Amino acid sequence: MVWRLVVLFGMCALLTGAEGRSLWGRTVTFHRTQQDEIQARVRPRRGTSGTSKPAPFTSCRLPLTPAENKVLDDNTHETGFNGDDGSHVILTWVGDGTGVILVLSTINAPLDTFLYAGSSRLYRSTDYGKLFRDISHRINNTFIREEFGVSVGPGSSVILTADTPVLDNPGGIIFTSTDAGATFKFIQLPFHLAEPITYHFLNRDYLVALSIDGSLWLSLDFGAKWKKVHDGVHSFSWGSGINLFFSCSQVDTVEADERGDLMLKRTKDLGKTFTIIHSDIYSFGYIGAFLFFSVMEDPRSPRIMYFSSDQGETYSRALLPSASTEQFYSILDGDEDMLFMHVDNPGDTYFGTMYISDDRGILFYKSLERHLFDGQRKSDFTNITSMRGVYLTNKLDEDGRIRSVISFNRGGTWRQLTKPENVDCGEPVKKCNLHIHGEHSRNNRIVPMLALSEPTAIGLVIAHGTVGDSLSSSQHPDVFVSSDGGYNWWGTLRGPHHYSILNSGGLIVAVEAQHEGQVKTIKFSTDEGQCWKLYNFTEQPFFFAGLAAEPGTMIVSVWGFRPEDDGQPMWVAVTIDFQSLITRECNDQDYEEWLAHSTGGGDLERNGCVLGVKETYRRLKKQSVCRNGRNFVVRKKQSPCLCTREDYLCDYTYYRDVITSECVRQLSAANKTLELCLNGEEDELLTTGYRKVPSNKCEGGFTPQFRKQTVRPCGVKSSPGPPSWQPPQVIHFDTPRERLVLILVCAGAGVIVLVAIASAILAVRRVVYRYRTPVYRFSNLQIQDDNSITPDIESVTSTNSTACQQDSDEDLIE
Repeated sequence: MVWRLVVLFGMCALLTGAEGRSLWGRTVTFHRTQQDEIQARVRPRRGTSGTSKPAPFTSCRLPLTPAENKVLDDNTHETGFNGDDGSHVILTWVGDGTGVILVLSTINAPLDTFLYAGSSRLYRSTDYGKLFRDISHRINNTFIREEFGVSVGPGSSVILTADTPVLDNPGGIIFTSTDAGATFKFIQLPFHLAEPITYHFLNRDYLVALSIDGSLWLSLDFGAKWKKVHDGVHSFSWGSGINLFFSCSQVDTVEADERGDLMLKRTKDLGKTFTIIHSDIYSFGYIGAFLFFSVMEDPRSPRIMYFSSDQGETYSRALLPSASTEQFYSILDGDEDMLFMHVDNPGDTYFGTMYISDDRGILFYKSLERHLFDGQRKSDFTNITSMRGVYLTNKLDEDGRIRSVISFNRGGTWRQLTKPENVDCGEPVKKCNLHIHGEHSRNNRIVPMLALSEPTAIGLVIAHGTVGDSLSSSQHPDVFVSSDGGYNWWGTLRGPHHYSILNSGGLIVAVEAQHEGQVKTIKFSTDEGQCWKLYNFTEQPFFFAGLAAEPGTMIVSVWGFRPEDDGQPMWVAVTIDFQSLITRECNDQDYEEWLAHSTGGGDLERNGCVLGVKETYRRLKKQSVCRNGRNFVVRKKQSPCLCTREDYLCDYTYYRDVITSECVRQLSAANKTLELCLNGEEDELLTTGYRKVPSNKCEGGFTPQFRKQTVRPCGVKSSPGPPSWQPPQVIHFDTPRERLVLILVCAGAGVIVLVAIASAILAVRRVVYRYRTPVYRFSNLQIQDDNSITPDIESVTSTNSTACQQDSDEDLIE
């Protein structure tokens, strides 16, 4: 039987579906599927036509000496899981530096979900995978769920979720451990889980769970006891501190999420009281310091985004285009300073517009048009974690081709990637650039892995790409590396590979992706991918499933399986300890001072200035072969740069003049803000027309000057210029009849004026409380909303008696 193995990373990240890496551990899932089960689905004309075939490059290969081969042979350990033919293998690293790996092997039978089906085995290693022991007896050989059976929390805490039948069982079963799986405690739950148990960010004892009937449950003692805090909750998320947010329906529970009839609530006291933040929401999420939710104020109207940076106490409508039910919003990335937001274009366009926010999550600025988002709502957006402010993504140009772009200033500007130094386009093309394969290519089985970077491997990026006019799906992708965060690239390996960064960048390992054949060789580089050595790690090749390595170490495991004599596959793990080969500890001579974002030439004073600061790192030299150590800490020195206009964005209702580069007020919005009523009183609007880019730390230099403007009261028009002087004309009312007429006219006019003023006030207040258009009053650094939610709704507290419906965050959580 011929098999193909597809590496799938479990516990997908909240925003972009990246490798399953939690705050406290890392989980990787290996699947075994029939070779003909998966067929590549590539849309025509998207990066296929008009792409030249680049001139091939030669990978640098160095010989492995007999002494090096012997050292690796002595420190390579192979484990065959005899009798284990599970269709899924889940690896979970527990704790930080503990060396503990839990391996769950499961078989799921295709039976009804309400019936018991499947079996599993649990293995444990305490030496980074060199030796595994079967510990299934510690959990009474209970079948553990494959989809969310293993959860790792702070410290060395672990939760295993049993796959128990719903019928004839009052609740599910979990096993908890506080010693990295050395011992487990059996716990019978009063409910059945609908999704994984969620840990609090800081306190492992605080757990939240959602049951299959839509109830929200809370435990304050690491699962020993549970209490129901609300009925019928759709989705939930921890916020800052012990703030817990969740969405639920108001009355009718049928398709409430699709109609946008959900209610967003918050509890600040672990379920004792609740506050309604907003009604009529479609979905919500929490990232960085921002709570965000989309609102469908009318079933026939598009959705609108709202953001809060103070845990829902106040919130404001984001200045973003609205999205219809056929469109979606997606938070691509975010932290305490800013957010990246994708807004889909109408129709089956496969692209949208990317926006970046200010530090309040209210003002959004257009960052990139025609940003690629394929039919499966997957984005190629990637944060290059080895360099501050670097992001990589793909766009779908008007000619139907996909091209890669990179930003070095957090989305402020984008540019195409430069051609690798050792690769040339074989045929004449308009532009010869490197294009990186992302999630779109991985979904179509063009490449096995996404671009990879590590925060401690400064400047290092490794990715699959093609060279030419656009991204090619017909051309065989190769592996490229960058040592300076994406400014310059180098062709390093021919053909698709699986790869991993170890030793804080001092070691890269790779295994060639064999779609039909078996593997027995691993490649490794100690000079950031410039040259490679090959090592045969086994005498009996096997079908490859994936690489598994814990960051900070130099121990890597190659996973796969061999067909046995009876035709059943047996899982195999080969663990290679490169620490035995790289034995010397790094010293000061092994490091260099490196200025990030340094492009050379131009203004030397501005060279390396990105987001208002220069950063000089202490990083390992390419030629140094030594151990960084597990406790390696990145050292850097920062120095602020003088501010320029490029360090500022144009403020709301301002745009950048293409000739002067100054921020100029839009003529179409010149009176929009000034004509709004502000309690019928005059107010001053202080604005420079500029706002500093989020996270920018520049000092001095260009300093925009405030421009004072006066906001008039409602209905009061500005006085025209002083007229030329004329003698005053006096009108006399002499007779009693004339005086009576005058009195009646004045009284009538007074009544009309009063009625007009009252009507105007009511009309304005209705506008103010309905459309919620922000007015930015920078004089007191507050946001005046012209349609705030009424205080009695915003501050109301309620019990858990409200029926709640399950919600879907597909438009926010991709």
